[in-house]
Amino acid sequence: QVQLAESGGGLVQAGGSLRLSCAASGSIANINTMGWFRQAPGKQRELVATITSGNSTNYANSVKGRFTISRDNAKNTVYLQMSRLKPEDTAVYICRAVMSYVYWGQGTQVTVSS
Repeated sequence: QVQLAESGGGLVQAGGSLRLSCAASGSIANINTMGWFRQAPGKQRELVATITSGNSTNYANSVKGRFTISRDNAKNTVYLQMSRLKPEDTAVYICRAVMSYVYWGQGTQVTVSS
């Protein structure tokens, strides 16, 4: 079993910053891609950013230039540094790790007030 534990969500004013963390634990083999998705009320889950084991990154257009994804392979942890947050960034942010299977975290709430 693999567990993904997210942390770092909260309430922030527009223009502010937050840093999310997601640590993988359990029966971990080689983690290929780690990433963040988000889901706002009434909307579909969408990709925010992903990072491969070789540190290649991919971002949604809506967060490019504002969010930065990084990972610490020794700690099996992925981070999402979010800056210049907007009210439309409000969502549950969910971590994903791809190994032989795809694993999802429970999510952490990010609320951006205007």
